[in-house]
This record gives sequence, C-alpha cells and structure tokens, in this order.
Amino acid sequence: MLSWRTHRVFTPRAVKCYSRPAAYVLPHTIKQLLASSPDTEINTTLTGFVRSIRKQKHVAFADISDGSTPFPLQAVIESDKLEPDVIHRQVITSGSNLKLTGKLAKSAGGGQEWDFNVAEVEVLGLCDPAAYPIQKKTHTHEHLRANAHLRPRTDETSAMLRTRALLNRSICDYFDSEQFIQVHPPIITSNDTEGAGESFRVSPASEPPEPELAGSDKSTPEAKPEFFGVPAYLSVSAQLHLEALSHSLSRVYTLAPSFRAERSQTNRHLAEFWMLEAELQLAIPSLGPLLDVVEGLLRSVFDTYTRSTDAMVRFPEAKAARHALENQWGRMTYTHAIEELNRAHDQGVFIKPTGKGKGKDIVPRPMWGQGLRSEHERYLARDTPVFVTDYPADIKPFYMRLNDESSTPPTVACFDLLLPGLGELVGGSIREERLDHLDATLKERGMDMDEFAWYRDLRLYGGGPHAGFGLGFERLVSFVTGLENVRECVAFPRAFGKMKV
Repeated sequence: MLSWRTHRVFTPRAVKCYSRPAAYVLPHTIKQLLASSPDTEINTTLTGFVRSIRKQKHVAFADISDGSTPFPLQAVIESDKLEPDVIHRQVITSGSNLKLTGKLAKSAGGGQEWDFNVAEVEVLGLCDPAAYPIQKKTHTHEHLRANAHLRPRTDETSAMLRTRALLNRSICDYFDSEQFIQVHPPIITSNDTEGAGESFRVSPASEPPEPELAGSDKSTPEAKPEFFGVPAYLSVSAQLHLEALSHSLSRVYTLAPSFRAERSQTNRHLAEFWMLEAELQLAIPSLGPLLDVVEGLLRSVFDTYTRSTDAMVRFPEAKAARHALENQWGRMTYTHAIEELNRAHDQGVFIKPTGKGKGKDIVPRPMWGQGLRSEHERYLARDTPVFVTDYPADIKPFYMRLNDESSTPPTVACFDLLLPGLGELVGGSIREERLDHLDATLKERGMDMDEFAWYRDLRLYGGGPHAGFGLGFERLVSFVTGLENVRECVAFPRAFGKMKV
C-alpha cells in the first residue's frame, strides 16, 4: 500500500512562479490614443490606412483610419520627415497602409480637435489610386456590395460592424445578468425546424472512388450512402437543440448563423443570417414571463446603444431605439389585431386613390387564419413596439403549445414582436410539453414520428413547461442604425442570386 508520505503535495507556495516572458506590444489604436493622454509629449506608434489625403508643397494631411473610431485621425506629414519627394511620388495615396510614429497635438484647423504630428512614417502597403474601388467620393450600396471585401473600409460599414459588436456585448451582458448560459448548438442538422421546406441540403463536394468488385454490374449504379447516415441540412433554427439543452441548464441562448433557401430579394431577407435564440424553463406555461424577458432584453440593448457615442455619432438620424425606450409597449391578440386592421381598411388607411373616384386597397384585407402582411405589421406598430399573441394553430409550426381555451379554430401560445418602421423582429412561443398533444400535431401534419423521436423523448423523460424565441440579428442592426436593407447590416451578405465574396 502506498503511503501518503510518498506523494508530494503541490500548494501555491510549492509551485515556482516564472516571470512573464517579454511580449510583443501591440501598437495603439486611434481610440486608445485619444482616450489615454492626448497631450503627452511621448511619441506613439499607430498603424492604419489612408482614407483620403491632401498634398501641399511641403506637407500632406492624411486622414488615417484603423476602424476603432467613428472618424479618422488627421495625420500631419511634413516633407522633411520623409524621403525626398515621397509625398509627390504617389507613394502615400488613398488606400495605402501606413505605420506612423509621432504625437498628438491640438489641431490648428477646423473640423477636428486633434492632429497627429508625424515624426516617422513607413509605408506598409501600397495602393494604386487609379484602380482603387473605394475612393473618397460617395458610392452606392450596390457598388459597395460588389466590392464587399473592401466595403468595411467605408465609414458606414465600419460603424455598422462596431454596432454589431456593441449589440452582441449588450445581449451577452443581459443574459449573464439573468443567469442564462451561452451554448453552441450544431450548424448541421437532420431536422427542418420550421417544417417549411426552405433548408439547404448538405452533402460532400466529392466522393472517394469505390473499389470495383469482380463481376459487378456498372450499368445500374447503387445510391451512395449519406455522409452522416441520414439526410443533413444547414440549420434553419437551433431551437430544437436548445430545448434539449434547456432541460438540463434551465436557461440557454445562442447567437449563431441560420440558413433559409428563400428565393427572395427583399430588403428584409438573407439566405444566411445571424439569429439570437433563447430557451427557458417555466413554472407555468404562460406567455407573460416570456414577453417580459424579450422586452427586458431589448430595452437593455437599446439603452446601451443610445448611450454609445460611437453609434449615435455615426447614425445620428437613427432615433428608433430611443423612441422605443421612451414609450410603453403594447400587447394584443392576433384576433384583436385582425379587427383593428379591418377597421383601418374601413377608414381608408390602406386605400390608394385611382383618379376614378373610389380608389382601391393597396394591400388585401386581412382574413382571420392568414399571416399578417408587412404593411399590416408596420401599421400595428406605427407608434410603439407591440406584441401580437395567440395566432391560429394552422399557420404556426408544430412545436407551439395549443391554448387551453376551447377556441375554434384553435390558437397557439405564441407571439411576434413588431417594431415601428420594421415589422417583425422577434418570434417565440410556449413549447408544447404535453406528449399526447405533440404526437397528435405531428400525425395531423403528416410528419415523420421517427425523425422526431429524440424530440419526443424530451417530453417522455421529465419534460416540463418551457418557452423560447428567435430574433433576427441583422434586423435588430437595421432597426437601431436606420439602415433599411439588411444587406447593409452584415459584412458579407448572402441572398438569392447574390454572393460576391
């Protein structure tokens, strides 16, 4: 038997501590430089690309950007600090990448508070100004999408990307405060969560050659087995896997890419988009707590955004987030929404004059049992955000919980959150935790029970009331920034017929 005396016990005092090795020191970002001690006399090194440059005989004024601030920093480069005639030999041009050493000084000119007086300059990357697609002049969104690899260098796109990062941090902070755990569900799945048939099929781009067997008949090739053993798809939604995780962790969320093969080219749809999804266990199957979580999350995000100098400086006209913070959010059932929309039609809200007297509706009247059109969504949320709840069961996915009330036709405990000027941002529901009800819906819709065996197990083995929601991240970016097209709300947009990079 081993004696305890033969084992060395490692305590904090017994472990030898080594000094940290010398590390490479990153150059200052412009944001760090401006935030530290702008009036310091010590030389500082920074790197960035030239947004624009104005050249005079003995000096050049270059707007330098590294993406860390809303506006570029003006670098003052005197010719005696450079190699002879470097300013006028087209070495430093728009788009070129520079390493600058110097110090900040109060600007003598207008338009900026600080200049960066350059003592040394090194050209890290040349740029041909004649061929450079992103010049100082304003470009259309179409031109910038065609040059998506260079588009992040523009003021608008770099500000949008910083806004995405800000919103992401704000979301994580809120969920951390509410004891949600961030998880990472799979991107490749065997289920079409929404049951809409708008998924991308996943298969290998190439197959290894199969060995030839003696006497085999090549005239009738056999079907090749699936790579994963079953048909596989890019994820439409992480919801089903999040439900499984929530049964263990109680409150979970993820922000991950989703894919939908919609042949749509509207300004509200992408084939690849990022979706925030959350699932939580409930004590009772009630929509109220779920709506409170969604509203609390978005109010927290909007508050963070409106207090961000960077975001508000770059998108000064985007007042939607502040307006949402200052107003009460409405809640109404789908049935009441249909009634309100029909009253609006009666009052001529959706009438477009034809010049022949009566005029006609520019959108069809809503009918109970149909989905809401985007024009109707924007009307309902014309003044303030509004939750629309309890939609007809027939137009919603199979996993939503049937309401206990004996409504005919039946409705489900779900909601859509509509925002002014945008329409739907969030959709969610109480999940059907009753196995007999879930089975009945699966059979009624002709869905494969075996395919959802694992999902049924969640109810069979101790499942309880739970709920969740999904939020389109690009739509959230669109709402707070005022960028109307979601293709301007992601670095490299993927849409039907559109994928440049």
